[in-house]
Amino acid sequence: MAFQQFKPEKKDVIFGIHPIIEAIEAGKEIERILLQKDHQSPQLKELLGLAATRHIPYQKVPVEKLDGITKKNHQGAICFISAITYASLDHVLQAAFESGKAPVVMVLDRITDVRNFGAIARTAECCGVDAIVVPTRGSAQITGDAIKTSAGALNHIPVCREENLKNVLTYLKECGLQLVSCTEKGKESVHKFDFTTPVAILFGSEEDGISDEYLKKSDAILKIPTVGKINSLNVSVAAGMVLYEMLRQRTV
Repeated sequence: MAFQQFKPEKKDVIFGIHPIIEAIEAGKEIERILLQKDHQSPQLKELLGLAATRHIPYQKVPVEKLDGITKKNHQGAICFISAITYASLDHVLQAAFESGKAPVVMVLDRITDVRNFGAIARTAECCGVDAIVVPTRGSAQITGDAIKTSAGALNHIPVCREENLKNVLTYLKECGLQLVSCTEKGKESVHKFDFTTPVAILFGSEEDGISDEYLKKSDAILKIPTVGKINSLNVSVAAGMVLYEMLRQRTV
């Protein structure tokens, strides 16, 4: 898994094994931990065990990567604090159904660019999406930069971080949501799909799109009609077009 390149703000970063352990035990929302490759110590094993217990994603990287983030004594460990508190998907769906609304959930399969993620969150909040679901690993880090890119939308729209997207998709379908994958490989136009029903809208990675196993679980595979020589759109632009079609249908 490639580490998303960005310049973190000082308030986003904690370095040193003991400070990271203290942050976890204090209940801080940890976005991700970076650990130095080939570095071993009893304290590091304690940190790894704690991260595994709390389902906190971590990645082993060369020491040069850590040195590039901070010049201070990091002891082979750096963690990023999330700029938000993650929400429970169960609670979000329950609240939506109890309000009488047909829920709209966005599922992002490995969207790693912070600017794309922020732009998608901004559009999702404007269009009334109930929650954004991201995988624990392989997703853009939600730092202060992401909040800024979203124009503050990430302070208002629930984001749910899930360990296994495949299980989440099954759960969403069991809850009565249609699973809709949006890709240039789709056969049906987004304009012909009924977005007024409970729906989970899936968008894929900037590099290789939606995973094949998720496409197989989809109730519909949709495309945005284009007439140019380039048939694929930036994922944040595509998300905006699909969400606007959803909003148009629900407000006519």
